Amino acid sequence: MDSAELFAPTLDPSNRRASFATRLGYHAPVLLNPGIARIKAQQPYDVLFAICGFPQDLIMFDAIEDLRGASRMSVCLLDELWVKEIAKHRHFLKVLAKFDLVMPFQIGTVGPLSEEIGQACVHLPLAIDVMRFCPYPDPPKRVIDVYSMGRRSGVTHQALLAMARRTGQLYLHDTIGGSQAIDLDEHRTQVANLAKRSRYFLVNPGKFDEPQETGRQIEFGYRYFEGAAAGAIMLGERPDNELFPRLFDWPEPMIEVPHTSPHIDRVIEELDRDLHRQDLIRRTGMVQTLMRHDWVYRWETILQRLGLAPMPGLAARKARLAALAGMVEGRGSQGDRELNREAVLIP
Repeated sequence: MDSAELFAPTLDPSNRRASFATRLGYHAPVLLNPGIARIKAQQPYDVLFAICGFPQDLIMFDAIEDLRGASRMSVCLLDELWVKEIAKHRHFLKVLAKFDLVMPFQIGTVGPLSEEIGQACVHLPLAIDVMRFCPYPDPPKRVIDVYSMGRRSGVTHQALLAMARRTGQLYLHDTIGGSQAIDLDEHRTQVANLAKRSRYFLVNPGKFDEPQETGRQIEFGYRYFEGAAAGAIMLGERPDNELFPRLFDWPEPMIEVPHTSPHIDRVIEELDRDLHRQDLIRRTGMVQTLMRHDWVYRWETILQRLGLAPMPGLAARKARLAALAGMVEGRGSQGDRELNREAVLIP
């Protein structure tokens, strides 16, 4: 959806220099180069867009500052920073003041972070590659009854295991731990393929089982977007913050099931008796994510903030998303849908 050059300098976090630089950054306002070679810009750029996973990663960006001089504007997207962690990372966060625009994903972090760096931050909601998760134009059969991945509640997990033994339904869940995928792109494709073959999809707020790490700050991650885009019915806890009702403002975006509830099987049994309600939940979720929660809309927001016109690829992607939404809603004749399907599949 845009024209960009990717700069991805490598760093071995286990080497002594990187380890020392990071440890020092926690205790003193001194940020050393952790071992990254200077990157020479190939041309002038409109925007330098930095994606930062964790605040301590900012030490790496600070080591390649040559790129800033070659860019008219700079943006930093900050993936994960809890309010309770701001003080601990205060020396790393000073780097953010060098950016024209700082955009945290976590809504509760925006105000406190703005105060810390002395610059107004702008919240950027999460999004996903909706076309990867959408079951259309060729929706497969939903052969997985319940799909659970990542963190889970022990109470609901045991209830679903009992349901699967009793009814023979397929409850797909993690059986090993670990955060290392063999291939990241293959992993994401696999998750999408499983989600769009699932009838029910479990969701909960971010790190709901680790309140000591979040300081009880309520945020939510990609699961809600993935479940809706895949047309699965989401079961779990509705995030109690100001953002969720703004982004998921349609009727029944999910079905509330507290993570302490042992009766999730009863909720499923009730939903299974109402096929019309199921269909409405699925179609509405798919259409809403196609029209609102793809990364193209977030990139459009960033460009608007910077006063930049979009490249043609952005409009083309929005058109493909709209074509898929039309298929989900069943608009147009069979011939129109075939034409739309071709439009969606054209790279």
